[in-house]
Formats: sequence, C-alpha cells, structure tokens
Amino acid sequence: QVQLVESGGGLVQAGGSLRLSCGASGSTFSNYAMGWFRQAPGKEREFVAGISWSGRGTLYAEAVQGRFNISRDNAKNTVYLQMNSLKPEDTAIYYCAQHRVPFIIIQRRQSDFGSWGQGTQVTVSS
Repeated sequence: QVQLVESGGGLVQAGGSLRLSCGASGSTFSNYAMGWFRQAPGKEREFVAGISWSGRGTLYAEAVQGRFNISRDNAKNTVYLQMNSLKPEDTAIYYCAQHRVPFIIIQRRQSDFGSWGQGTQVTVSS
C-alpha cells in the first residue's frame, strides 16, 4: 500500500499563503487521482481539492475555489496544494489521499480514497 506524507503546514496570518506537499511512495503514483481533505476541530472531514491522474483535471470545493490550487509532479511522486488568501476558517488538519482505483475521474467522496496521509496542521490567525 502506498504511503503518503504531508508537509508544509504551519501558522499564518489571515491573507497569507502556504504550500502543502504530499510525497508518495511506490511507482504507480501517476496512475491515481489524488485529493486533499481537511478536518477542522469539531467538524467532519471534508473534501478540499482533487486532481486527475494526468494532472489535466482538477476539482475544488466551493469554499476554496479561486484561492487554492492543486497540482502534481508525477516525476517526483508529489501532489501540492497552494493556498492563498487564507482565512481563519481554513484552519484545520489537511490530509492528502490517493484514490482507490487508477485511471478514473476525480471523486469528492472520502470512501473513494483508499490511502491517507497522517495530516498536517494549518492554522490561520485573524
């Protein structure tokens, strides 16, 4: 099973930016859609952004549309989440995840993702 390791979280002021990275083990990374999810204190984990296996297709939650950008570098087995214009409500633990099935379109449902990282904390101060 693939191992996913997130990095890049931290404390930032409102309006600032952060770039999260997620490195994956294994040689089949480029075959799978990837996603970013987040879980705020007292709330359920929610979909943030997804990217197709090729990188040509992306999908965003309405709350982050226009502020966040997901990308991937298949040569480096890494997926990124560039977060701009951060708001206090973006505070959460951010998780990356790999889809269960290769070569299919991006999904939003957590149940469609079979491998998860340990998460990285993002805190946005007002």
